[in-house]
Amino acid sequence: MRIATDPFLQRFNLTLNVKGASGCASSTELFPDTGYAGRRNVYQASTGSVYVVGQYDARVVDVSCRTSLSEFRHLDRNVVFIGSFDQDESRHWTYVSAAQRPELPFEKR
Repeated sequence: MRIATDPFLQRFNLTLNVKGASGCASSTELFPDTGYAGRRNVYQASTGSVYVVGQYDARVVDVSCRTSLSEFRHLDRNVVFIGSFDQDESRHWTYVSAAQRPELPFEKR
């Protein structure tokens, strides 16, 4: 969900809502999107966890839907890219699967 927090700064709060196959659910705030830097790549880890990785933050969603903030250096590197939450050509927020578009790297700043 994207909600404008300041009409002049192009800043949006992002919320990650998770619903698991087992019926579990959770919600957590992500690092705000400031000037269209909100893309989140999604990865499946070998542990069964899902990583939601942005330019400035990374969340780990475990099999019971618990979401935690993680440092990048603590993420497993043995992952499979499954898609991204990103803007489409019309600047609408959407999910883009790995079959639709390959993984895009984040800009180094």
